[in-house]
Amino acid sequence: MQRRHAMLALAALCAPRAARAQAWPDKPVRWVLSQPPGSGPDNVARILSERLAKAWGQAIVIDNKPGGQNTIGAQAAARSAPDGATFYFATTAALVTNPLLFKSLPYDPARDFVPVAFVARSPFAVLVRGDSPLASFDDLVARAKAEPGRLTLGNEGPRTFSGMIARLLNARTGAQANLVPYANVGVGTQDLMGGQIDAMVADLAATAALARQGRLRVLATTAARRVAGWEQVPALAEKLPGFEMVGWFAIVAPTGTPAAAIERFNRDLNALLGEKEMAERIAAIGPIVDGSMGVPAVGEFLRAEIARWSAFTKEIGVLPE
Repeated sequence: MQRRHAMLALAALCAPRAARAQAWPDKPVRWVLSQPPGSGPDNVARILSERLAKAWGQAIVIDNKPGGQNTIGAQAAARSAPDGATFYFATTAALVTNPLLFKSLPYDPARDFVPVAFVARSPFAVLVRGDSPLASFDDLVARAKAEPGRLTLGNEGPRTFSGMIARLLNARTGAQANLVPYANVGVGTQDLMGGQIDAMVADLAATAALARQGRLRVLATTAARRVAGWEQVPALAEKLPGFEMVGWFAIVAPTGTPAAAIERFNRDLNALLGEKEMAERIAAIGPIVDGSMGVPAVGEFLRAEIARWSAFTKEIGVLPE
């Protein structure tokens, strides 16, 4: 009888602890983003957070911290308490290319973060204004070769994703486009539509709405194959075999975040991304979701991307500064 009472007492003691572990999240969850409201990553994050907040029974706060080429948001997320209440909705730049481009960063992706979930691949695009005489990517390359240095190709700067794509396009096509840096996609697309530049390399998710309105025209995407919803647009790999420079979104958490929170986040997000309606909704603004990766697979993916992008930076001669 005494042994039975002891077991019951132990069970009673353990029950609240088990309940707390299963109840994550037990307070609002913050998603830090390095991009401003209305950007491609922000749009995707808000679509997903709306559904997950309902499933979790807790508010999800989108905390936009743009600037510093992702360093402001990444640093803020890295310095957050690893209590399961803060996650970083990260991009390729923050986790992979920044360490290859800068000698010093206020955060270390490998040390400060642990993988949680993969969200989507986000192809970039080569765009012209809707009424441009450049009807195809071949037209653009031909013009750039015929008039070296005169065709202007906007991007977000030499040490950004779009800037590296622009440099790689020059290198692999033999074109000599004049690369024009902009502070952000919004300013660049306004100049593109206004005729101040001839073309631009930009995130498809951030420019899809303007393209669907006919104000911009997509000449090619940077994916390995044609993008769902944009099947009429050739992939650059069709013109330049092996060309694939695709951005992506992934969720990471401050190192030390409880494994239970990470596992549930991964499981719930993958289930949501597996819904046909959700995949189509996100594809309509550009990104292609992938809910197939467990936590270990996300870690393996990130390591492979570091190796791949390291090769790209060497090809175009970009050194850390």
